[in-house]
Amino acid sequence: MLENGAMAKPTPSLPVLELVLRNYKNFNARATRDALVAYWRHVEGGGRMFWAVAGAMSSAQLGITMAPAIRAGLIHGLSVTGANLEESLFRLVAHDHYKDFPDYRYFRKSDDTRILEERMRRVTDTSIPEDEAFRAVEKFIVPMWTRATKRKERRFWHEYFYELIQALPRELHQGKAAECWLLAAARKNLPIVVPGHEDSTFGNIFASHVKTGECSALIVKSGIEYMAELYDQYRKLSRGPGVGFFQIGGGIAGDFPICVVPSIKYDLQQPVKPWAYFCQISDSTTSYGSYSGATPNEKITWDKLTEATPMFVVESDATIVVPLVLSALLECKAHPAEANALIARYTG
Repeated sequence: MLENGAMAKPTPSLPVLELVLRNYKNFNARATRDALVAYWRHVEGGGRMFWAVAGAMSSAQLGITMAPAIRAGLIHGLSVTGANLEESLFRLVAHDHYKDFPDYRYFRKSDDTRILEERMRRVTDTSIPEDEAFRAVEKFIVPMWTRATKRKERRFWHEYFYELIQALPRELHQGKAAECWLLAAARKNLPIVVPGHEDSTFGNIFASHVKTGECSALIVKSGIEYMAELYDQYRKLSRGPGVGFFQIGGGIAGDFPICVVPSIKYDLQQPVKPWAYFCQISDSTTSYGSYSGATPNEKITWDKLTEATPMFVVESDATIVVPLVLSALLECKAHPAEANALIARYTG
């Protein structure tokens, strides 16, 4: 109780942050802790963070923590595969029809054939329902493409999905809207690039409608146009303390956007700030010629990162690490003074 008789406010509990700070001392645990603390210090100081999301993270329901992080202003831009983009939408409209297969490691070919015959598409230990996901969404997005063809409109791939996910009636939501990262990003109109979007289920569906003449390929802006747009987006994001790069997995989702810095510098021959932070979470081991397994230092030679860039590599499963990091960051965002005191206590 305070001197004036008022009750003192209880000190908020930050259990996830304290768990990481107290226990994560070495190996990948330490890298996770250090990346988390550096992330928080960067955004608390006014910096921004750009995420690259590869793999099948949307099917793995990463949106449970990504969506709140977007709403809280912890994620400021995205590069995602076409699969992650559409699968976030699938999780919203067809969540109750997904099936999980925890014993997938022991499957025989006949087991996967049975899953195929049940019109399910397995993604490791879960599966996407063909009719309730692909075909249900197809009914909405194909008319958007045909209208754009008639009007000779041109849009980026994600813009069709941004419009669609916000226009869907609530009664069509099976998953929780609060856990859909695509919906959170669309409502904020978050800068986003979808490199290689052709390599996705709806990229294939779109190609089929182009082949039959129902849609024009020109209604979707190209990957080259995505990079040209990213030039301007990067300049805005890098104002002030700069923008960091938080990468899940490897491949085009990461390699495409990180190249914006050397491209502005060498191809446009214009001044540009380097990336202000780098973290990669991947279970790929360092290997010959593998982008996913390349160490951050290699990126220095390509002028993507500099010697002074805070760099972190967490060689672990992103479905374990990312929810932990984001949950701790959300605690920091909600209680910054207490978070800073806790960080000082364990790392000072």
